[in-house]
Amino acid sequence: MTTILTSGKVPDLSKPPIAKKVPKTDIVHGENRVDDYFWLRNKPDPEVKAYLDAENVYTDIAMAHTTELQQTLYREMVGHIKETDIGVPYPEGNYFYYARTEAGKQYPIFCRKPSLDGTEQIVLDVNQLAEGEKFMSIGAMNVSDDGNLLAYSTDNTGFRQYTLHIKNLTTGEVFPERMLRTGSVAWSSDNRTIFYTVEDEQTKRHFQLYRHVLGTPVEQDVLVYEDADERFNVGVYRTRSREFIILQTGSHTTSESHYVRAANPNGDWTLIAPRVQDQEYDVDHRGDRFYIRVNDTGRNFRLVSAPIGSPSRENWHEVMPHRADVMLTEIDCFQDFYVLVERERGLPQFRIIHFDTRTEMMVEFPEPAYSAQPAQNRVFQTTKYRYSYQSMVTPSSVYDYDVNTRQSELRKQIEVPGYDKSLYRSERLFATAKDGVKVPLSIVYRKGFNRDGSHPMLLNGYGSYGYTYPINFSSNALSLLDRGFSVAIAHIRGGGDLGKPWHDDGRMMNKKNTFTDFIAVAEHLITEKYTSPDKLVISGGSAGGLLMGAVVNMRPDLFKAVVSKVPFVDVINTMLDASLPLTVPEYEEWGNPNEKPAYDYMLSYSPYDQLEPKAYPAMLVKTSFHDSQVMYWEPAKYIAKLRTLKADSNPLLLKTNMAAGHGGASGRYDFLHEIAFDYAFMIWQVEAPEKALST
Repeated sequence: MTTILTSGKVPDLSKPPIAKKVPKTDIVHGENRVDDYFWLRNKPDPEVKAYLDAENVYTDIAMAHTTELQQTLYREMVGHIKETDIGVPYPEGNYFYYARTEAGKQYPIFCRKPSLDGTEQIVLDVNQLAEGEKFMSIGAMNVSDDGNLLAYSTDNTGFRQYTLHIKNLTTGEVFPERMLRTGSVAWSSDNRTIFYTVEDEQTKRHFQLYRHVLGTPVEQDVLVYEDADERFNVGVYRTRSREFIILQTGSHTTSESHYVRAANPNGDWTLIAPRVQDQEYDVDHRGDRFYIRVNDTGRNFRLVSAPIGSPSRENWHEVMPHRADVMLTEIDCFQDFYVLVERERGLPQFRIIHFDTRTEMMVEFPEPAYSAQPAQNRVFQTTKYRYSYQSMVTPSSVYDYDVNTRQSELRKQIEVPGYDKSLYRSERLFATAKDGVKVPLSIVYRKGFNRDGSHPMLLNGYGSYGYTYPINFSSNALSLLDRGFSVAIAHIRGGGDLGKPWHDDGRMMNKKNTFTDFIAVAEHLITEKYTSPDKLVISGGSAGGLLMGAVVNMRPDLFKAVVSKVPFVDVINTMLDASLPLTVPEYEEWGNPNEKPAYDYMLSYSPYDQLEPKAYPAMLVKTSFHDSQVMYWEPAKYIAKLRTLKADSNPLLLKTNMAAGHGGASGRYDFLHEIAFDYAFMIWQVEAPEKALST
């Protein structure tokens, strides 16, 4: 087997950048805490940028011998996408909307037609917005009821601070008003009044709701609502029925909602039910009732309805009771039916119920492990329910389910040039955690894969915030699969894969279950000879980067290499600083270290604090200078400290994107270059074949 070694000299990694130490001492719960690298937080300091630049140069030198491989991987990935393509049009108002891409262009072009065979109108060309910018991301995109106005928001730094614009779709004019630091947006039915949320400039908490009337100065916008509780974020949306605008404010564990009629934007907002700690609810509408998904009688939510005129708790009528083994994740109401989006046995399902007949039907899925979620369903009076479906071997597909015929019609499956589904296999397995809990995992590999421990593996994980790790198809991953890798996902506790209790068992004072679950999955895959420790690469981002840092501290012997993206690794220092973005709301996920029991527990797994002199796997740690979620200095400090402690010669690389945010590069081609870089590092570390297997 030909292995990737060098296209030049093996890099000399003996002289990495060394960050200076400037001890900063704090006393927390009577304990002296010394942080030698606190100075890296000072973003304007030229020495900070100089250090990050030096690390980037070192990483480039270390990876220079993989340049040809990176180019090969990039070409493969581009070769697996249909560069000029068009999405499935969906109806909204008097138009059919869709997005399309053009070869060579980084960003989508959003369009519409008055009929499927009508003349195309470009609604928003993101490529034009991105001209002269190093980064461009679109946040909100909402069209007024009459179809004449577009409210859209842009971020040109990656810091996820969006500016709201309003465009006249008839003339193409962009109105002069600019609303800063905006989030969610909703039009009223008068086609001139818009509601939008605003975030606090320092904490990035969306805490205010404003009302704006087109053509009036932004300074005169009316503050409709402000939430003073630092745990809560405010959002706004329009019901599918178009009759109501809903203001929802929620923390990680608690929420409440208010409403106003869309036809009366100046009216008073009505509270549906006051917040109760550890109870969450959200609202949809049909006819004379609200339909409310709420977890007041059990963690996995039930469905109730309430009359519009008196929607408080005492008037709630149960429609679907709480079920311990089924998580109700979403409720979608239409004129004649409603859809319960559920998770059972860790997999999504759609339960469709007719309002009048109470007839119940289930959408059937063909594979044992998959992802499915609602797609664009903007029409209230319909007999079709649109959803997307994919698995680790089935590319992303859009279906319309007909509630009359009970049949799903495939509208489009993403075309993957050069892909032959018959050459790949996927499985759903279970590993046993240290407390006996069965942890699901998903895996995909190429046909001919031998369970003899010789194959490299990429194992991904996240396990926080109740986020369900999707079992998605990745055309990029074909570059690994075709080199003998398997790719696996650990559906560990802390995520939402098996419902709200699965999340509860991996947060707060149960957080270590997330890490031990991941280790159990890795051990199971090694025991069953899917891979071996010298062939196992692990990867996670953000809170998944915390996972990476924790498990390599606990079991560095279990992994060959780590790719950690924008990792949340400095848990204690970050969570002790309430001035940082997102810190206070996160107390309900991690705990509040100002409380001694929480501090002790969080300290016991905080990756930055638990680094110690020993051998570590090879690591590629990636961050972005404009990250608003996990500040660049966390991974920078982590690398600086680890360099002084690691007792091995394995590569330790830090790569900082100086022009992006939490999600990395915004352009699709730039993003593929980033993935090619990551894959080249992995292939180098496990000495996988340099060239893909013949198809």
